[in-house]
Amino acid sequence: MVWFGSMAWTFALTPESETPLYRQLYEQIAHKIRSGEFGQGFRLPATRELAGLLGLNRATVSAAYELLDTEGLISGQVGRGSYVTAGPARLASALDWEALLEHGETAVAGGGGGWGGEAISFVMSRPSHELFPLEDFRASCAAVLGRGDLAGILQLGSPSGYEPLRRHLLEDARRQGLATPADDLIVTNGCQQALDLLARVLVRPGDSVVAEDPVYTGLKNLVAGVGAQLVGVPVGSEGLEVGQLERVLERERPRFLVVTPNFQNPTGATLPLAARHALLEAAARARVPVVENDAYGQLRYTGEPLAALKHLDQRGGTVLLRSFSKISFPGLRVGWALGPKPLIDRLRHAKEASDLHTDQLSQAVLLEFAESGRLGAHLGRVLQAGAERLRATLDACRAFLPAGARWTRPEGGMNVWVRLPEPLDAEELLPRARKEGVAYLPGRLFAISRREPGALRLSFAGLPPEAIRAGLEILGRVFSGSAEAVSRNLGPVQAMV
Repeated sequence: MVWFGSMAWTFALTPESETPLYRQLYEQIAHKIRSGEFGQGFRLPATRELAGLLGLNRATVSAAYELLDTEGLISGQVGRGSYVTAGPARLASALDWEALLEHGETAVAGGGGGWGGEAISFVMSRPSHELFPLEDFRASCAAVLGRGDLAGILQLGSPSGYEPLRRHLLEDARRQGLATPADDLIVTNGCQQALDLLARVLVRPGDSVVAEDPVYTGLKNLVAGVGAQLVGVPVGSEGLEVGQLERVLERERPRFLVVTPNFQNPTGATLPLAARHALLEAAARARVPVVENDAYGQLRYTGEPLAALKHLDQRGGTVLLRSFSKISFPGLRVGWALGPKPLIDRLRHAKEASDLHTDQLSQAVLLEFAESGRLGAHLGRVLQAGAERLRATLDACRAFLPAGARWTRPEGGMNVWVRLPEPLDAEELLPRARKEGVAYLPGRLFAISRREPGALRLSFAGLPPEAIRAGLEILGRVFSGSAEAVSRNLGPVQAMV
């Protein structure tokens, strides 16, 4: 119990929780403000005072206050303290939506919302719209709009996708040695819908799914939504640690394994050829299907490409997911799944139940963009820009991050994984970085069971080199300043959580 003036307030803070203490404090003060317990104009204790009352490090309280300030709930006044600026929310409806949604789908916090106001954002793993070849795209649209079969393109079509594009992708997969006579292909609304359809078809509540740890946040959301358990296998400098995978597959007997062998999101790691063979052998022994999420495979800037798991798998146990989103126009939402015919047929039924059919116009435009040679030319420019941006990121990490920081050195993709020196907490430092105009995603969002407080993801592909350098210079100041504050003995290291 803490006395604020003449009133006593209770805060339930749990140091052993996965939620950092500063976040717990922020959420509990925000609740008191929104509920009206702390009314407009209410004065909060100074950070040093509240830290002493709660037995916390002052930096932890400061991070909580910064979040409250960012949300517009409080305002700090120099020499006077921090005051509540927002009153309790007024419901416009008598319907209790919170109660209705209580037992609904549970989403894991991710990077899709609440961002975008920063001048330099390393948040979104997406291509740069500045590189979009708009005139080539307009030409592709004009070619499709001028076709005699346009009315058929605008009609409802097969849930398997626009048939000419489906055939084009399947024939290309056969030329690459990815598709066998026993395989089929379905066009989806990006890789995310393909993952969603696989979960609908293969997973039931209580089942387990094995994935890399840290993992792509969209998969965390999806698995939580179907009521399944996501089991993590650590990712090292060379991708998923196959030795641990074997033990996890034997113990868990999951419904399937999801792996990103090329430039894994969020770490950027790539699985070596020997590890790919070992992974397939372990999955075959455990009789577990492998979902190869290869969204980044075509974004290799240096080094030699490695054979896809689908190509190496001689037992027919792998499903390959790919997409146009990272190499062309992500807003068109066109991806595909290649796998055994019985599975693809079930995915088609699940897709039909969900959205009846895919957007044939977008798919026809992308097919025209590819067959005209415009996609190949654009990909060449994307690879050149990606190489420059990755190099700028790695150079800026070396130049500006504090001593003791570590980061991955991928040969392609869109992401670099940074680990700050202990006891720095990337999530606790995020509000300070955002105040300086820079955003990133903290490692907690990607964790399954291994918490790395100092970890964060830098998505560099959407930023020009000069913005990358400027952003990392700012982050270097924020991180180094915090490290120096810790070294001046602001409090016990254990409180920096």
